[in-house]
Amino acid sequence: VAPKKPWYETFSIRGYGQVRYNRLLETNDQLKCEQCDRSWGDNGGFFIRRARIIFSGYVHPRVYIYLQPDFASSAGTTQHVAQLRDWYVDLGLDPKNEFRVRLGQSKVPYSFENMQSSQNRLPLDRADPTNSANSNERDLGAFLYWAPARIRDRFKMLVDEGLKGSGDYGVVAFGVYNGQTANRPEANDVLHTVARITWPFALGEQILETSAAGYTGKYVVTSDQRSPGVKGSTDWNYMDERMVGSVNLYPRPFGLLAEYNVGRGPEYNPATDSIETKDLSGGFVTLSYRLKVKHHTFFPFARYQVYDGGKKHELDARSYTVNDFEAGIEWQPNKNFELVCEYYWGDRTFEDHIKPDNAQVGQLLRIQGQFNF
Repeated sequence: VAPKKPWYETFSIRGYGQVRYNRLLETNDQLKCEQCDRSWGDNGGFFIRRARIIFSGYVHPRVYIYLQPDFASSAGTTQHVAQLRDWYVDLGLDPKNEFRVRLGQSKVPYSFENMQSSQNRLPLDRADPTNSANSNERDLGAFLYWAPARIRDRFKMLVDEGLKGSGDYGVVAFGVYNGQTANRPEANDVLHTVARITWPFALGEQILETSAAGYTGKYVVTSDQRSPGVKGSTDWNYMDERMVGSVNLYPRPFGLLAEYNVGRGPEYNPATDSIETKDLSGGFVTLSYRLKVKHHTFFPFARYQVYDGGKKHELDARSYTVNDFEAGIEWQPNKNFELVCEYYWGDRTFEDHIKPDNAQVGQLLRIQGQFNF
């Protein structure tokens, strides 16, 4: 009988990196998106968007560990700061691990595109309407996931075969988390609650996944997120709740991803110079096509998005109105390198106490090289 391997020999190490340049054919250097990419606009240059190393594996048949730091974070004017993205354990509750409890910092199960790795996503940045739910898509909490073994295998196949899957976040998910977004401490005594249900249907050669999710809680706009002089509620606590519907046709070869969410949350109001609880809504549609030419794979894609609402984690819960279109192509000459060229047409209003009247329109060509290991 072969000796059992020690746990440290069962771990895998992988990762990816992304280098970008956004200034080609730029028509307005004041068109920016803080959450999307801090190298947009004036003083932007070559930029390391992500530098990830992932350590993961089973230390026991029912205990799975996942650690992912990022070495491309920013702290003030300093770039390339190491910061934790994921650090969690999955505890299997049955022999097949169909029921799992996840403890630690991980992605909140809300929005397909939020859960989809940036290593797999076609557009260079996540869409504003759904990504505004959680900065870096993550928070610290406890989540219960359930999915039958055959569907867990399907989730894995959709990633392994390059079909831009989201990974395995269960068919049914339920959890509680701090609610102040990743790497920030809890700021009140009210935990957020989230629930999601999804199912990837096999329709001949195609797979269609439909999902619905929602969360509720209270968010605190903390002192470091407010401009001096801006007005708001007495305790700076605001309702923070949303629900989203998603439809995803995986690219075999034609693909479509559409999501729309509605809710309410903190948002700056330039008319009163105050942060208020306001309604929000918005969504996007992404079209794609998978084309294989010999050992090369191409993904032409286009996305249209709209959003009207706040971004709670930005300065003064910055108010946004977004009406954007982008089109591009991803080229994979091999599994270890990808090149994306994307042209972006932007019409954005983003306002806070410092800039209460800030509407920007422009275009730019964006290029990203990504290596996978």
